[in-house]
Amino acid sequence: MLKAGIVGLPNVGKSTLFNALTRSRKAEAANYPFCTIEPNVGVVEVPDDRLAPLAKIAKTNVIIPAAVEFVDIAGLVEGASRGEGLGNKFLANIREVDAIVQVVRCFDDDDILHSMGSVDPVRDIQVISTELILADLQSCEKQLEANRKKAKGKDDKEAVKNVEILERLVAHLNEGKPAHVLDFSEEDAERVRQFFLLTSKPTIYACNVAEGDLANPLANKYYSKVAEFAKAEHNCETCAICAKIEEELSELSKEEGAEYLKELGAEDSGVSELIRRTYGLLGLASYFTAGEKEVRAWTFKKGMTAPQCAGVIHTDFEKGFIKAEVVSYEDLLAAGSVAGARDAGKYRLEGRDYLFKDGDVALFRFNV
Repeated sequence: MLKAGIVGLPNVGKSTLFNALTRSRKAEAANYPFCTIEPNVGVVEVPDDRLAPLAKIAKTNVIIPAAVEFVDIAGLVEGASRGEGLGNKFLANIREVDAIVQVVRCFDDDDILHSMGSVDPVRDIQVISTELILADLQSCEKQLEANRKKAKGKDDKEAVKNVEILERLVAHLNEGKPAHVLDFSEEDAERVRQFFLLTSKPTIYACNVAEGDLANPLANKYYSKVAEFAKAEHNCETCAICAKIEEELSELSKEEGAEYLKELGAEDSGVSELIRRTYGLLGLASYFTAGEKEVRAWTFKKGMTAPQCAGVIHTDFEKGFIKAEVVSYEDLLAAGSVAGARDAGKYRLEGRDYLFKDGDVALFRFNV
């Protein structure tokens, strides 16, 4: 399962957010730096409004949503790339995740300490980005030196190509820019992934706002600055959450939570939106199986073929793949039943080369 790491400076709401995401008390949330040392890991259901209508069509009460893994990582401090705070441990933990959710504090509260002495989320982003860039720069310089030695006097085309790309990366990182904003061909991008750079990981910024700002985060002066900076400098998206509200919601029933959000003037939980967008950030999508036994969302990587998606259920399905019976969620919903979708000409047989799409409802034909 792909993992998203929750990172940020100390005391910005990471552990509170993690507890809300996982509806647990696994992560200690306290008003002092480094209350999280060992990373906490939780598997989180992906909210999907398509599951309930599918269950109604399939006449089942059993719904199994997709899931994604979140890791709560210790707070970073300035100088982490030189080993300050929990620097080396923090960076090693980030290296193990596939995407980054960076939490930044976007509210004022004199009772909650800020490790930098004041609230300035853009500065906080720059502090963390600088540490990750410096760590990547050290890594690239070491790899560049090693590949230059391999390329000297030898017909090592791989090393020559690595040198060319690493030289571009070193120059780029020296300008204070993360690796993921540097343009590469698809072939070179695949090579860059083999360098395991921290700043090449897809990132989303979770702005931790005050209760009164959840309904309209754009009115929050901090949120607006983060959204503008993240897009312009890092080509990243921003999502508003209120860790305090989310923690309270995690203790309420679904009905009570909906009523509470309504009182706040918010339509949805910020965490629900963050989970969905992190799922997409990881390059993941869902297809569905729907029958009397259950309706289930299956996770696949975008770009996977029909046999590969069949293999998500069981390796035998991929090995013995014959055809996939496929209808889009929208077409099935409009038709009201599989029979109706067939009559409308929306039910298709797809072969081995078919690339699955988010929202496909499938039944696999296979032979073992």
